[in-house]
Amino acid sequence: MSAAQGRSQASSHRSAEHEGSPLTLLELIESGAQQLENAKLSFGHGTTNAKDEAAWLVLWSLGLPLDTPLDGEDSKANEAVAPADAHRAASILEARINTRKPAAYLTQEAWLQGVAFYVDERAIVPRSLIAELIVDGSIDYWLKESTHTVLDLCTGNGSLAVIAALTYPDVVVTGSDLSADALAVARINVDKHGLQERITLVTSDGLTAPDLAARGPFDLILCNPPYVNAKSMSELPAEYKAEPVMALSGNQAGGSDGMDFIRTLLKDAPRHMSEDGVLVLEIGNERPYFEAAFPDMEVVWLETSAGEDQVLLVTKEALLL
Repeated sequence: MSAAQGRSQASSHRSAEHEGSPLTLLELIESGAQQLENAKLSFGHGTTNAKDEAAWLVLWSLGLPLDTPLDGEDSKANEAVAPADAHRAASILEARINTRKPAAYLTQEAWLQGVAFYVDERAIVPRSLIAELIVDGSIDYWLKESTHTVLDLCTGNGSLAVIAALTYPDVVVTGSDLSADALAVARINVDKHGLQERITLVTSDGLTAPDLAARGPFDLILCNPPYVNAKSMSELPAEYKAEPVMALSGNQAGGSDGMDFIRTLLKDAPRHMSEDGVLVLEIGNERPYFEAAFPDMEVVWLETSAGEDQVLLVTKEALLL
């Protein structure tokens, strides 16, 4: 048993033995973390482990900032939590366990690169690694002073469109998606960040919509498409199955390797790109399938916090070869 588990179990015992005595904030988080751990949940929608997820849910339920200090001189860890507040925290932890829904769907809030987004079950929970590449400047080398038009294809809740607009103040962004539900969520986020004049939302099946073609050619296309292969789709944990299937499965044209959407995208993209245009494409854990489907394509693999095989960049020139 780890020290953290020991403390968590001690917290649970303390709660049971001293029902009238309030828990501290840290005890509440550690007790919640142990519950989440025992329930064998799957993480990956904003956190990667039970402790961070418990902290997120507890702090959110108490109306506290997610960066509330839990150590150091300004720590709030030992502050007592009122019983009514502890009950609210317990309720959302219980909902997380019983529903197996991502925490973001329970809070209707997700954070990506320090930016807050509204999210609900109409759209995938934002977590694209492309966001960090935009913010840290990793793709700036391939951009020009003339880069002005950006397309966020498969925009989902609009997070990449918003982050691109915030990062590059001189660009205009088009966010497109086939899902009317997802676009309704994206609209909430565009309005939330006051970007109505710089982000236009378009309904499009891939690159087919006339409205989309009229807004190009694009200097930069960002795309976190559906790419999960059939075997992986069948093995997804409940948290991922709670998300829209069309945002995950890359097999909706009858394939099994997850590359259905991407095949069409790479064929159609050049005619929507400016002369120096580039496409930044996330393919998650599907690099072997991508390379099997496009063995001769010259791409640049970009380093992310998840490794160097999750996101690639390809130029218009390379797409035309």
